[in-house]
Amino acid sequence: MTTPKRSRGTPSVPRAALTVSVEDYLKAIYDLERAGGAGATNDIAARLTIAPASVTGMVKRLAEQGLVHYTRYHGVTLTAAGRRAALLTIRRHRIIESYLTQVLGYEWDRVHDEAERLEHAASDELVNRMAAAIGEPDTDPHGAPIPTREGTLTETRRRGLRALEIGVEAAVAGVNDRDPAVLRELGGLGIVPGARVTVAKVASRDGALTVRIRRGSATPSERTVRAPLADAVYVDETIDG
Repeated sequence: MTTPKRSRGTPSVPRAALTVSVEDYLKAIYDLERAGGAGATNDIAARLTIAPASVTGMVKRLAEQGLVHYTRYHGVTLTAAGRRAALLTIRRHRIIESYLTQVLGYEWDRVHDEAERLEHAASDELVNRMAAAIGEPDTDPHGAPIPTREGTLTETRRRGLRALEIGVEAAVAGVNDRDPAVLRELGGLGIVPGARVTVAKVASRDGALTVRIRRGSATPSERTVRAPLADAVYVDETIDG
């Protein structure tokens, strides 16, 4: 994965000014921007499970700090400084997840909540040392790309498993890490980053997929993937079998 270097003119915000709440807001706005542009205050509230009225006041404070652009009725977007701060928080989260699985033996369905807590407390120096200790990974255990130490990230476009044409093989690029139960079920099926999948059939009744799964040199297996699981899986561009 190619990642651009941060421009010398990209502003930064002292870590001490970024409270837990501020970092959570910036991450939420970053996710909403990626999903479809400016984030509405109601969407931010839903993402953070708080009252919309609370969001408006915080967003105004973030704008005063130079972290977001906010125009009433037009949504919220990150400034360059806000984007860098969000990506550094995301970096800490994803490195911590990687360290927990690779060094401490955590299962991939347990690391998200741990990382949510630790990402606000761990220093950038500690996280960088963790990254060095595990070989500077490009992606976390769920396949999500890890931002650089400079707070930059280039993400490749991914498609949902359901968008894959029948009979076409693709590599699993990543999975949604929000639901531990979904992760456990996907892991049991062998649908993990790096596995190769081919959709063989789509059930008309419930949207379940029949999927052939290949991992390394092992014999391919054919499994039924329930619709909620399929919706949590992303694949890269198609690859030759």
